Amino acid sequence: MSVMRRTATVLAAATAITAGLALPALAHVSINPGTAEQGGFSKVAFRVPNERDDASTVKVEVSFPTDHPLAFVSVKPVPGWSVKVTEGKLPKPVKTEYGDLKEAVTKVVWSGGKIGKGEFQEFEVSMGQLPTDTDQLAFPTTQTYSGGEVVKWADALKADGSEAEHPAPTLKLTPATASDSHHAGSPSAAAPASASADGTAAAPSVSKVAADSSSDGTARLLGGAGLVVGVIGIVIAALALRRRPS
Repeated sequence: MSVMRRTATVLAAATAITAGLALPALAHVSINPGTAEQGGFSKVAFRVPNERDDASTVKVEVSFPTDHPLAFVSVKPVPGWSVKVTEGKLPKPVKTEYGDLKEAVTKVVWSGGKIGKGEFQEFEVSMGQLPTDTDQLAFPTTQTYSGGEVVKWADALKADGSEAEHPAPTLKLTPATASDSHHAGSPSAAAPASASADGTAAAPSVSKVAADSSSDGTARLLGGAGLVVGVIGIVIAALALRRRPS
């Protein structure tokens, strides 16, 4: 029993230490999902937890990169919060497939709402086209509390690669895959052809349904024609019997 108790105590202590180490990381302002493909468009959410027991988060300010600006940025409304999107001139024009980009979104501010004790809020943004000449984008964020405290989440990784005390939300960019995500919403992608027994692609089920419907309609037409012919035959036979002499 003493061995079991000691084992349980060690496990409990290890769990407590692990949880204690994980809590600070969970409390950071983060961007979710944390990765996206280069050259594409992505919808992300800035997740903001409230870290204070005696104050609420009342303002969130996210700065967008100007060295790798984003041509298209739109925000999703958050009930109870107002949003202000600020555009500004870039230090120098950036060439894109849509032409030279001279102005872009530099800041998005959410205010007027409240994130209380033990709560978090997500602020969603759709943005693109993501750059292809970098593997990450940082979004320094400022969190303001109802008591007047301001916390800046803007630190870069330390020289040794370890996480800073107040890391900036960072979106990792990965090389685009061979598949074209723009075709994801096409009818062929939404309803792929099923595989036949020999491994070849069979015709989509919609074609089979159309064929079945046509066959069923033909059968009904033939059945109706047969019924009409039968009725005519009965009428002719009745007339012939009626004309025979008694």
